[in-house]
Amino acid sequence: MFQLSLTTGSLPVALALVFALWTLPSSIVHAETAPQAAPSTQVVPPVPAGAPTVPSAPAAPGAPDNRADDDTFMLLREAARQNDAARTNALASRLPPNYPLASYVDYYRLKPRIGRDATAEEVREVLRRHEGTAAAELMRSEWLLDLGRRRDWATFEREVGQLAGSNLQLRCHGLLARASRGEAVAQEARGVLLSPANYGEACSALIAQLAQSRQFGEDDLLWQLRLAGEANATGPARRAAALLGASDVRAAQAVDTPAVAMARGIGKTRAERAVYLMAVGRMARTSLKLATVALEKNSPQLSAEERATGWASVAHAASIALSPDAATYWQRTGGIRLTNEQLQWKTRIALRRGDWKTVRAAIEAMPPSLRADSAWVYWLARADKHDGKMVEANAGFERIASQHNFYGQLALDDLGRQVVAPPPAQPISNEELASSNANPSLQRALKFYALGLRADGNREWNWALRGMSDRQLLAAGELARRNDLLDRTIETSLRTRTELDYAQRFPAPHLDLLHPTAQGLGLDKAWVYGLIRQESRFILDARSGVGASGLMQVMPATGKWVAAKIGMNNFVHSMLNDLRTNITLGANYMNMVLENFDGDEILATAAYNAGPSRARAWRGLLDQPMEGAIFVESIPFSETRGYVRNVLANATNYAAVFENKPQSIRTRLRPVQPRERASILP
Repeated sequence: MFQLSLTTGSLPVALALVFALWTLPSSIVHAETAPQAAPSTQVVPPVPAGAPTVPSAPAAPGAPDNRADDDTFMLLREAARQNDAARTNALASRLPPNYPLASYVDYYRLKPRIGRDATAEEVREVLRRHEGTAAAELMRSEWLLDLGRRRDWATFEREVGQLAGSNLQLRCHGLLARASRGEAVAQEARGVLLSPANYGEACSALIAQLAQSRQFGEDDLLWQLRLAGEANATGPARRAAALLGASDVRAAQAVDTPAVAMARGIGKTRAERAVYLMAVGRMARTSLKLATVALEKNSPQLSAEERATGWASVAHAASIALSPDAATYWQRTGGIRLTNEQLQWKTRIALRRGDWKTVRAAIEAMPPSLRADSAWVYWLARADKHDGKMVEANAGFERIASQHNFYGQLALDDLGRQVVAPPPAQPISNEELASSNANPSLQRALKFYALGLRADGNREWNWALRGMSDRQLLAAGELARRNDLLDRTIETSLRTRTELDYAQRFPAPHLDLLHPTAQGLGLDKAWVYGLIRQESRFILDARSGVGASGLMQVMPATGKWVAAKIGMNNFVHSMLNDLRTNITLGANYMNMVLENFDGDEILATAAYNAGPSRARAWRGLLDQPMEGAIFVESIPFSETRGYVRNVLANATNYAAVFENKPQSIRTRLRPVQPRERASILP
């Protein structure tokens, strides 16, 4: 979306005493939710003559369209969310057995009683009745979580099946079940316990159990404390401190009010010093100067490892701020273990400095799962290329060259190849489309969409796609297109492995409106489509958590400002929901930010997402031109970094389709210059 930017000692013996504290709720990290509004009618490519047709709305065989039933279902869903058992039972009884969402009717009827008075046999009966459906797995997951909370390990392990690895909470409960009967699970747990903000009761209890049984030692708990501080997760930080014998109150202060925690002093035990260092790391996010002064002042009281740990937190914060001192701080970390986030930022700072030796060392220090990410495969290959190891470099590029994303396109360029749109896929047959239309899960998804329940529809839709062949996926994508669900068309088509359909992956609806608008402004329509695809996936009435609206996710304040600039005197906020107005305002704003950043698509795209002032600030830190791909890689906001990558990769793919000739992403990744002309934007 776009918006206007204004300007230790040993472990205590009685660890069991802190179990109650450990299982308090974790702090919650805010995440923007997907748009929930119902899809609107969209202009999509016409159906070819003679092509198969399908109904545009789901209908259960022999079941009339009953609005009263739909209203009852919506009330049932809300009653279930409120855990009102009496009301859910009454509402569920009013719905016919052949209601299109019957599996959810049974789920909602039983949901409030799970963990209360529902028997295992009642739950199993519903699961048997709807075996193989998304609703059944939803119920099974909820039941399993309750079994874990009640420590009914026998039933949990009998029922968990393939769900064991699908959910962090279930994975922690599974490990806790094994640890409770004396199995050694510490090594597995270390690979799971990496995201404190998402621990919840299950993972918190697992850590406490491993500490009590001595499977986790002091170093493990110190690592958990460090991760919690990095993630700004107050609850997990308190619990880790308590398990270490330190003050949980001071740990909370270290996360929430680090200046207060730092003022209390460094402490005497290893755990107390770790809490102090956590406060230093949190302080570094707001004041690098105060953090570095405090760390340097107290360095004589710290061990070499503790000093290095403190400098790693400071270096991480300095890297996010793109501070020129970040590299110096990283040099003070010695050879200590770095978190995944720290390793990635150490790599990014090395890239900005052209320090390929450090780039290689940091990537090679990453765990295999992280090192396999296409970003780090690419940059390691670039390090090989810099060192003249062309066999290794080309092997790395080839590993990701078949991926149709930012790094795959960069790898193609390094291999001397370009992005080429594949030939059109074989048209979907009547039989294939009819089979897709008959898929019960897809029909349930369409019903959810018709009710305006997009998240529920997406869950059901994704459930249907499991195990589909490429042809089945393409047929499902076509079904979505016929039902004006281009976001599902894209997401479904992206799952194909060998048969690629760019008409599905990169649709171009509303061309009759967008082409003349882009042409009149001199904008590259491939870039405009690339941005829209990322912003809204062509959901006309998409809404973001911060108020951005429509196809181009225009913020109300920005819409008002742009409208005034282009002479749209009658503008009111509700007009953002009009397709033509949304495209007009969004395209004009794209043109303004592009002109403001001297035609640089990298900076203009970043400005559209994060605001012009932030893009100007990031550019202002440069003292010489920087390779475009490196500038993108080191954008401080992870959301904006991913956004820019995706928009530019999308635009390159759209250009290959529109122009019907090979494309290079590097035409959009010119070096970012350190200077710009005077800004015309707020």
